[in-house]
Order: sequence, then C-alpha cells, then structure tokens
Amino acid sequence: MRQVTEIDPSAIKALAIDLDGTTLLPDSTMGTRTVRCLRRLIARGIQVMICTGRASKASRPFCEAIGAQGPMVFFNGAIIAEMPNARLVSYGILPLDVVGYGVEVARDMDVHYQVFFPPTGDPKNGEGWRETLVIEKRRSESEFYQRHTGMKPVVADLKELAASPDLQGAVKAMFITDPTLHGEIRRKMSGRFGERIYMTRTHPTFLEVMDSGVSKGEGLKTVMKLRGLNPEQVMAFGDEENDLPMFAVAGFSAAPSSAGEKVREAADFVFGPNSQEGLAAFLEDLFG
Repeated sequence: MRQVTEIDPSAIKALAIDLDGTTLLPDSTMGTRTVRCLRRLIARGIQVMICTGRASKASRPFCEAIGAQGPMVFFNGAIIAEMPNARLVSYGILPLDVVGYGVEVARDMDVHYQVFFPPTGDPKNGEGWRETLVIEKRRSESEFYQRHTGMKPVVADLKELAASPDLQGAVKAMFITDPTLHGEIRRKMSGRFGERIYMTRTHPTFLEVMDSGVSKGEGLKTVMKLRGLNPEQVMAFGDEENDLPMFAVAGFSAAPSSAGEKVREAADFVFGPNSQEGLAAFLEDLFG
C-alpha cells in the first residue's frame, strides 16, 4: 500500500466512485460532508464519474446532489449512460438461456433471483428511459432491495420471459441470498456457462451475473475514452469484488477500511469507513 504523499493531486483529473459501501452511508444516503466535498471538487474542474452496480434511475439522485454530469457506469458496466438525462451510450446483453438457467438454480435452492431487462423509452435523450426489474415473487430480499435502491419490481414468471421470442436478453441477473450459498451458485452457473458469463459480488448478499464482456473495468475504459482521460489522471474508489476490475484500469485506487481484505490489499490507499464519510475526509486531505 502506497502513501498519499506519492500522488500529485494536480495530476488527478477524474474520480471514479462506487456508491454503496464506499461513498454512501450504511443507510444508502449520501452524507452532507461528502456532498459538499464532491461539489467543491467538481467546481474546481475535477470530473466525478459514478461507477456503480445500481441502475441509472437509482443513481440519478446522487448525480443531482453533487452536480455530476457526463458518461457514467451503471449495472457494473452493463450500461453506459450520460447523465443527467440518462442518455444511453451502450449496453451489454446477458443471453436469455443464462437467465432461464438462473431461474432453475434459484428455484432449486429456494433463493431470491431478479433480472433487469433492457430499457424502454427513448434511449437517445433519456425521456421515459427505464430499466425493468422483474422478480418471481415478493420476499424479504426483494423488499430489502427496493428499500435499498428505490427500484420497484414487477412480478412475473421469469422462466416464461426467458423463453420469449420478443426479448433479446437481459442487462443482468442477480441472486440475493446468504453469502454461504454464493459458492454453490457460482459453481452451478459457471459449470454450465463457463467464460460466457461474468459473476461478481457487489454487496455481502448480492451475487450478480452479466455477460462475459461486462465489468466495471470495461465500463470505466469506455467512459475514460469518451472523456479523453488517461489512466494516470483517474483515481478509482470501491469496496467490493466488482470494483477490482476498475482498480486495474485506473492509475490509482483506494478503498474504505470497511471493505473486504482482498479489496483493501488491491487498493493503493485505504481511508476511513463509509459510515464515517471516510471518502470525503480522504479527498479533503488529498486536494485541500
């Protein structure tokens, strides 16, 4: 782990920030100190790029709170959209056979499974642009996710949807269950699809499935190219397994002390926990 003094703050032109577990408080709100800090940095010309597993809709309030604009990463890189209007830039597609098998795994193991389907509305200007979240039945896990993100699900038979000739595929699928079951789910899904899929943990109980070409790292590469940024100009912040590809792309990386050991070890810097707005304190120390 390097020391903060090894960074020349004037060389950093952009911050790639994860939301949950990194920037947000444990209650999924953005602290006042963090809002002030990020707004101040944006006013000084530093670009703030949200790079999250959340949908653009669930991320919009935070973009608005800090005044962040431009292309950003959503759904762990499955969607790149330009804020504040959520104008679609690109999105990856998870094949429906993967979605359908995920339904079988979830039913067999009696775990919660949900799927985001591609946006509807006008992708060019973001008007009416919405990703559709579908679940098979309401469970405590789906209620938690709705409270956590504000995303209201539609209840439907996911197996039938996965067989629909009218759908191209999904944006991502997601298991929400006890972490002790994640290993078995990974074995089942990877055993069937191998390198066709990318699986990653994004929260202690969230295990997500996306197309193999999708990750926060690939998403950040796209956003950096659109913004004309070099890796040495970018610092990435994250706390979970899904943030590691982003760390590999950015010139510098940092994680909260509340992150898992693997993520802390991969980061160049470790700052205070998200519960204490450690990101804001770190940025204040770095940029003054």
